[in-house]
Amino acid sequence: MGGLEARRSVSTSTSATDRRPPTEAGGPAGDDRPAPRLPLGHAWQTTRERLAAGGFMAPAVLLVTLFLLAPFVWTVYRSFFSDTRTAPFSWFDNYALFASDPALARSIQNTLMWVVGTVALPFVLGLAIAVMTNAGRLSRLARLCVVLPYALSGSAVAVVWNFMLTTDGAVNQVLTTVGLDSVAQGWLLTWPGNTVVMILANAWQATGVAVILFLVGLQSIPPETLEAGSLDGANGWQQFRHVVLPQLRPVSIIVIGMSLVNGLKSFDLIWVLTQGGPGRATETLAVSMYNETFLELRPGAGAAIAVVLTVIVLAASWVYLRRQLDVKGG
Repeated sequence: MGGLEARRSVSTSTSATDRRPPTEAGGPAGDDRPAPRLPLGHAWQTTRERLAAGGFMAPAVLLVTLFLLAPFVWTVYRSFFSDTRTAPFSWFDNYALFASDPALARSIQNTLMWVVGTVALPFVLGLAIAVMTNAGRLSRLARLCVVLPYALSGSAVAVVWNFMLTTDGAVNQVLTTVGLDSVAQGWLLTWPGNTVVMILANAWQATGVAVILFLVGLQSIPPETLEAGSLDGANGWQQFRHVVLPQLRPVSIIVIGMSLVNGLKSFDLIWVLTQGGPGRATETLAVSMYNETFLELRPGAGAAIAVVLTVIVLAASWVYLRRQLDVKGG
């Protein structure tokens, strides 16, 4: 009997011990155990991968710093000095020219006209031509005729349009032949008509890339969505507005962004056609920057114009992209 009682007491003690929480029994769930440490070889491998990634990125970072950031910093620094090498620090005198120089005020006005024209015309024309030539027997030939000018350089386009727009050019000769002598004029001699015709010449070239991008977007639209719209009773315009356009939004962002930047930095077409003239009536900020720096020999004023143009490009791009990303995220 004594041995039986002893075995019962041992069994009871063991059961009580088993019922204790793991923390009291020193089990694996204890909070005092240190976190496992990574092996030394694994840590060294991670460090080596980071160093390798940094090594591959270093050339690109170095090139961007040397050819983009460093010149921009020097341009900003140079814009606060006058136009001679020995001139003292002039603070914001070069930037004050935008308020006192009528040529620079007209340059800003022309730049805004270029931005509106070079964004709206390629977008509208490119989308319309892409929709009309997306299917059909002559669509390939039509697309070739529209896209071909995009393969030309800006100087070549300017030579072609100079042949057409001079006083005795092709446009005036055609108007005279059909009896519209009163309409014929010096297309490049009066403002703002000269700026408008140059914007049209730029759109003639830039529409090609917009057509290509919109065609890619149109051909990537699933036909099931168009069929669903037809079953719901939508006509052609309703399908285009509510089905096609929303699915072309990513392509539209690219087209407008490219057109915006190209419009702000337009130079070669303007320079070959008018060299900013007559006088300085057709200058944009890009042409004014070149004119002030290399022709008027005023590098301080040229640097200030370059800084203002850079700020406008960055601000316009940031506002546009932020709006598009906010709408997409919402």
